[in-house]
Amino acid sequence: MDSPAQQRIVVGVSGSLNSLVALQRAGTEARLTGRRLLAVLAWRPCDTDPPPGTNRPPLKGTRTAAMRLLKGVLNDVFAATDDTVRISGLVISGSAGRTLVQIANKETDLLVIGRRHHSKLRRWRSPVARYCLTHATCPVLTVPPPPLQFDLEALTRRKQLLSAASDGLFHTLHQLPLQRSACTDTDQ
Repeated sequence: MDSPAQQRIVVGVSGSLNSLVALQRAGTEARLTGRRLLAVLAWRPCDTDPPPGTNRPPLKGTRTAAMRLLKGVLNDVFAATDDTVRISGLVISGSAGRTLVQIANKETDLLVIGRRHHSKLRRWRSPVARYCLTHATCPVLTVPPPPLQFDLEALTRRKQLLSAASDGLFHTLHQLPLQRSACTDTDQ
């Protein structure tokens, strides 16, 4: 059996609020158990990186942009801590669920993923969490979203409802024929 220093905690990172909470929890687990922390960002290529030597910023969906995102997330989450957690990052092209399961392939690994809250209609909203839970050969820790996430989703839903209602109201008003006033300037 591997010593704690050789064991890993693999955490999926996407930059979402749920993945940031999972990354913080993975850091806590690494700190408590002495394990190494491997943050994995799986990305899907949708364009190529700009040629080297050009001043063009990388487009969204490129390997460079993915590396920049992972570096920024790790700095944001762990920059203020001065502990001995050994952190490394990996940016890899592929689907998130499959990539995480392939990397966390030892029985001694711990896979940490963020999940969205579940509703009564659909047990798991996240296909990544569903895939990891059904295919992983190591223990999987799913971290629930923070309470702030529920508030943000409620505000977003309210904003969408208000926007849809106002668009529908404007559309309805726009379709109504204008009625001319029965009074004219000469009437008094």
